[in-house]
Amino acid sequence: MTKPAIDAPVQAANAWRVLFLLFLANLFNFFDRTIPAIITEPIRMEWHLSDFQLGILGTAFTLVYAIAGLPLGRMADTGSRKKLMGWGLAAWSGLTAVNGMVGSFWTFLLVRMGVGIGEASYAPAANSLIGDLFPAHRRSRAVGIFMLGLPLGLLLAFFTIGAMVKAFDSWRAPFFIAAVPGLILAVFIFLIREPARGAAESVRMSEEKIEKPLRRVLAVPTFCWLVLAGLTFNFATYACNSFMVPMLQRYFLLPLQEAAVATGIIVGVTGLIGLTLGGLIADKLHQRSPNGRLLFAAFSMLVATLATGYALHAGRVEIGVFVAVFSIGWLFAYNFYTCVYTAIQDVVEPRLRATAMALFFAGLYLLGGGLGPVVVGGLSDHFAHAAMLEAGAGQMSEGFKAVGLHDAMYLIPVALGLTLLFLLQASRCFGRDAKRMTERMAGTGVADESDPQGLRE
Repeated sequence: MTKPAIDAPVQAANAWRVLFLLFLANLFNFFDRTIPAIITEPIRMEWHLSDFQLGILGTAFTLVYAIAGLPLGRMADTGSRKKLMGWGLAAWSGLTAVNGMVGSFWTFLLVRMGVGIGEASYAPAANSLIGDLFPAHRRSRAVGIFMLGLPLGLLLAFFTIGAMVKAFDSWRAPFFIAAVPGLILAVFIFLIREPARGAAESVRMSEEKIEKPLRRVLAVPTFCWLVLAGLTFNFATYACNSFMVPMLQRYFLLPLQEAAVATGIIVGVTGLIGLTLGGLIADKLHQRSPNGRLLFAAFSMLVATLATGYALHAGRVEIGVFVAVFSIGWLFAYNFYTCVYTAIQDVVEPRLRATAMALFFAGLYLLGGGLGPVVVGGLSDHFAHAAMLEAGAGQMSEGFKAVGLHDAMYLIPVALGLTLLFLLQASRCFGRDAKRMTERMAGTGVADESDPQGLRE
């Protein structure tokens, strides 16, 4: 049997320009989806909602996002990725504006589900495109830059939405403002020049037709462990993003604008540091050891678990202390993205990457992000009721709701601890699965033993 042809990994000439556009779209993706988490308290007061109902808002969006992502991910593997991303961006931006017009909780919920379908078209196609723009040894940095859209989008939202609400004296204004840049950016996404699939690989791709793509992706043990890790990680992140602002308002008695800014520091500023440095460190470790990225991710989850757990356990400390300690945990948590997203690229062949990412996101959002807000919201109501009974009170108060929500957020460090365990399992089988992917791409049973990970410069 002949040895597969090995080519020098090639980076697309327009790689950085396209990556910048993908980053901007990702920024607006997270900006738009964060707005409801910031205006939670005004909505709760106006429509007289429970924390469980507030959780449903996040969960419904996330479930639709996860389910729609599967067929849309397959479309990204077989069709034009730029058209899919462009139409998706236009759809979710337009529906974001519609969210500002609705007059009831249920209408608001239905429109948010529509926004979820639009956003579901983006991540699998964008990650697949990055895999074809950059060779393996540069992907962590590329994914890190792309994922900077997450903390910057959150940072921009948490730092500006409160001011918008105050300036216009309405929680509806941010929805109208947020729609404009997304609609403009969609035009530029349509103009992207796409690379060929597998263009940045060190092994030429086989031309064989792929049968049963979902089963083929799920047959990779590393991928399955990473799906479980993503499930628990997203549970933690969505619980945090959905309820941090109202928790700071109730438990630490901060006004909306200050609570939003504090949350922006926790989930936004930390990401700028974590994703930038994390991507560089992950690439270096990957070149030293095949499973270096995943071991680094596991260590990061250990720090994140301890820091967030301690911040919550400290109780009503100075707000600056809480923000600082929780932020340390969240800074390390961001290493999940640069390590795990690129690990998936390394064990799944190019023609299945959008499908794999859609499947990965389905696990992340269907059972992770989907459960995070509603479980924490329901547990918050339960703990608030328990606090009321323990105090012998006959009526629910904001004080009891504050204690209930604070205690429910202990689920965040618990979920991060589980993520650590799943990442350790994934690291054990990564090297074998990455080597298998190289062999399959070549269309032979022989891999290049001298460079199984495609690390050649």
